[in-house]
Amino acid sequence: MVDTAEPVPPLDRPFGDDRPARLATLDADPAAEAVLAELRAALPADRLLTDADTIGPYVHDEAEWAEYGTPVAVVRPRTTDEVVVVVRSCARHHVAVVPRGAGTGLSGGANAVDGCLVLSLERMNEIVEIDPGERLAVVQPGVVNDHLRAAAATQDLWYPPDPASAPWSTIGGNVATNAGGLCCVKYGVTRDYVLALEVVTAAGEVVRVGRRTAKGVVGYDLAGLMVGSEGTLGVITEVTVRLRPLRTTTPRTVVGFFDSLADTGAAVAAVTAAGLQPAVFELIDRHSLRAVNEWRNAGLPENAAALLLAQTDLPEPAATAEAEGILAAFEACGAKDATISTDEVEADALFEARRMVYPALEQRADAVLTEDVCLPRRRLADMLAEVERIGQRHDTFIANVAHAGDGNLHPLIIVDRHDEDARRRAQSAFEEIIDAAIARGGTVTGEHGVGLLKRAGMRREQSPQVLSMQRAIKAALDPLGILNPGKVVG
Repeated sequence: MVDTAEPVPPLDRPFGDDRPARLATLDADPAAEAVLAELRAALPADRLLTDADTIGPYVHDEAEWAEYGTPVAVVRPRTTDEVVVVVRSCARHHVAVVPRGAGTGLSGGANAVDGCLVLSLERMNEIVEIDPGERLAVVQPGVVNDHLRAAAATQDLWYPPDPASAPWSTIGGNVATNAGGLCCVKYGVTRDYVLALEVVTAAGEVVRVGRRTAKGVVGYDLAGLMVGSEGTLGVITEVTVRLRPLRTTTPRTVVGFFDSLADTGAAVAAVTAAGLQPAVFELIDRHSLRAVNEWRNAGLPENAAALLLAQTDLPEPAATAEAEGILAAFEACGAKDATISTDEVEADALFEARRMVYPALEQRADAVLTEDVCLPRRRLADMLAEVERIGQRHDTFIANVAHAGDGNLHPLIIVDRHDEDARRRAQSAFEEIIDAAIARGGTVTGEHGVGLLKRAGMRREQSPQVLSMQRAIKAALDPLGILNPGKVVG
């Protein structure tokens, strides 16, 4: 957290890149008090939270390791017009605005800074339109991912992006972080489904970027730029997404247990080399299997180094051929207990075990620091072995799950939050994992976003010239630096 005893910068200057939260606290900042007075006059009373107890749940996302400050208030608008009122007031008085969805992020992207207003979009939760003919949906940012998927299904349509937080995370938050999920190996990530956005700019203007048509190449891709920008370039108030026909085939699931990480990685590479494209392709290591068993008595084998879980959703006879091809690749690389299943209950249980890994590990420690690096698929086994070595060097327990099909690895670092030495070791391991991914041609985040936790890694991954281009975009769209200051390029 930033030391608020430092001198507060003049209100007519942008927030500095080096100190994202250099703002006065509630009792000392007349600018923030002026904003609060304006909002009390302009908005219904239930839109504004100022009591410390009610503000508390909004100050950070799931990345508790990242710094966070104390906001002067939380605003919960219901309309775009109300968002405009908030942003214009903050722009007039140079008060920071931190947009927030459901708070399920894992990089600190929604963490408050001292003296800011947290703009929670949770109440903007209307599904405005589902158009079966054009295969699109228009939603407000607070719509929960799974709620959109369920509504689309009633029209025989499907919204594929499915982060593990889909039952709770919102479409606005998914767009802000360009969220992925289990299906992205075949069907792509959030950016691949965003057609258009309504955005409130840093000046409080409402703009629409993108299009509703299937194709369109007019000007720069401003909608694509907003996706993954983590609230630093504008506040997303409406999202138009592409939908696909609902899948109606019975999936075939292929399971394989492996004695070594090397064999596991070889199997991933073999499936790719064979030209096979499973709809889901996941990896769960032995530490994660054991944690799920301990928590839910799931009966998963714990003596394997890792489990690979692949699923094909092709129609017959292609589904059988693809499943058999995946099975053959697994067996050729040394899998034991490899099998194909068409039992949906059994398959659902396995995928539920994959989704339970994070909460299961939380039962074993006070804190879980979640990594998110993405590697070329051929380097996945090598990277898993390096993560083990990093854990040993820092005397830190690290479990792993991965979207194996696209090389997106999630090392889960377990630590006692009350042990300062353990925290320091865990944070060192976190940074070493980032460096190891970069050294292997990877990237520091595949789907969680940069937020606060990955800023240093981003600077190590990207060239000074590229970083300068990104800062120039931020300066052009948010010259006062009021939108989510200190995140991403901060």
